Amino acid sequence: MGLARRPGPQPIFATDLPRPDEPLPKFLDDADAVRLAREVAAEPDPLRRLVLEVLSRTGMRVGELCALEADSVVRIGEGWWLRVPLGKLHNDRYVPLHPQLLPLLEAWVAGHDDNGTGLLLTRGGRPIDRHTVTRMLNRVARRAGLGHIHPHQLRHTLATQAVNRGMRLEAIAALLGHRTLRMTIRYARIANQTVTDEYHAVSEKVEALYAAPANLGAEVEGPTMRRVRAEHHRMLGNGWCRRPAELDCSFETICEGCGFFATTIEFKPTLQRQADDAAAHDQAGRAELYQRLADSLSEEEAS
Repeated sequence: MGLARRPGPQPIFATDLPRPDEPLPKFLDDADAVRLAREVAAEPDPLRRLVLEVLSRTGMRVGELCALEADSVVRIGEGWWLRVPLGKLHNDRYVPLHPQLLPLLEAWVAGHDDNGTGLLLTRGGRPIDRHTVTRMLNRVARRAGLGHIHPHQLRHTLATQAVNRGMRLEAIAALLGHRTLRMTIRYARIANQTVTDEYHAVSEKVEALYAAPANLGAEVEGPTMRRVRAEHHRMLGNGWCRRPAELDCSFETICEGCGFFATTIEFKPTLQRQADDAAAHDQAGRAELYQRLADSLSEEEAS
């Protein structure tokens, strides 16, 4: 008697897996970022200040910072750049040096011995690590009156500030070392002052268009609003469209212009009224369409 046949593997599809959460990156708002920056600028320890200035002004990952080589500062053309080594995504890159970073880095290189490590940032002849950097950051953050801050929040903060001030996502991706814009686009989802300002600006325009004329007294109703109330703008097959003239409608006569649209002789009076109405309102496209339909019914009737 043969062995029972082994059941085949159960397939798993991508739709079977729960969709992962996509939390927004944690960043410092402008007020907290300014408070931190002031404390960093006043930091007396040269290594601590340099570490935090580089993180804040380049947006590099803490692992990339700790791996910076002693000859990372390079001049290309008329500008100075910082060469970021192979990191999380296994790609190296160059980031431009902020004018305030260059003198700090020059002073550090001139008075610092890497003790044979080949690294730019060391303390006591030993490389610094992410835990050391985190302690440095939170020591300064406490003086600024902020809570616990992770070094990666400085990266998110720089990216958020750049998005809010109009920097292109492609440029931000190159600065941060992202391989795809999908990694960068999340910064554009953050609810911030930029979104708030633009929302209110657009809302005011929309509210102006949708201002209800019925709530206005006759004495305050201007000629434009009076015309809007008087004209119904678009005649429909069984009524009128009161959509304000300022709001263009992309669905205007969409059915009548479709190849599957069909009509019969009993609708000829309605189509003719629609054609006349469109012509009276200088809507040439609608007038031509309805007149063509009405004329085609007249030809059928005649035949």
